[in-house]
Amino acid sequence: MEAMVKITAAEVNKLRQATGAGMMDCKKALVEAEGDFDKAIEVLRKKGQKVADKRADRDSSEGAAIAKINADNTSGVAIVLGCETDFVGKNENFVALANELADVALNCNTKEEFLAADFGGVTIAEKLIEQTGVIGEKLDITAFEKLDAPFVGQYVHINKIAALVGLSAKVDSTEVLVKDVAMQVASMGAKTLSYKDFDPAFVTSETEARIAVIEKDNIELGRLGKTLKNVPSYISMAQLTPEILAKAEEAAKAELKAEGKPEQIWDRILPGKMERFISDNTTLDQEQCLLDQKFIKDEKKTVAMYVESYGDVTVTGFKRATVG
Repeated sequence: MEAMVKITAAEVNKLRQATGAGMMDCKKALVEAEGDFDKAIEVLRKKGQKVADKRADRDSSEGAAIAKINADNTSGVAIVLGCETDFVGKNENFVALANELADVALNCNTKEEFLAADFGGVTIAEKLIEQTGVIGEKLDITAFEKLDAPFVGQYVHINKIAALVGLSAKVDSTEVLVKDVAMQVASMGAKTLSYKDFDPAFVTSETEARIAVIEKDNIELGRLGKTLKNVPSYISMAQLTPEILAKAEEAAKAELKAEGKPEQIWDRILPGKMERFISDNTTLDQEQCLLDQKFIKDEKKTVAMYVESYGDVTVTGFKRATVG
């Protein structure tokens, strides 16, 4: 019966366009489905499920990161379509699929809602299974990040890192500002907006851990006769109370006096010394807090200072999705 079914080149091409499967796979599926287009898609999907089952324990550590923003710049989404190899992750058709999926993701609020969303008559989850059979690698949505704000912008770095940034308002040159901050998010990998977001217990445990590491390093450096690393007392602005800052200023004044610096010039020197004290004792903030990081385009400024230069606008939040 199946052998008598005549499959035209146009039917094969239509199935190829719909699924991305190879010509021979499409022809075999149409023959098996006796020319029924919908049944042929189901045949390919079942093949995809078999491949997916076999590769379930594989790691989707490669892929493409995509960001999309809605028309009025009030909502954005960043996803990663994961695969097994960099070769597939860079494939033009794979990246195009990731972009199509991201268009759907833009209208979803959670990964679960996204996977259940319609994609040409099937769910996103079913499409991933179908394409697993077509491509021969495990496909998965390895990241899904959504951000809403009065103004949302994005930056994508070579389809490996996608960053979203939300601003409190639209100002002059908003597009420049939001892209610069999104590039900062992509490049420096902040985990939170400000040191004010830290849990005190986390800061305490992180301080102890960092001091222990530096002290251990200093033992080896001392043994080798090399310069020892500075052991900070603090690592976050969250720890630098007004009392601690006042004591640091008094210590700086005592140092200036011991150096014989005239008291009338202390006001010109103290700000620099205090800035250095704060910098030396806020390493955690500089690593993990977006607003407290040094701005990558001008390290004399923090990101907060750069944002403030645009006027009455603040960063309300950010998201980051990465391949791997």
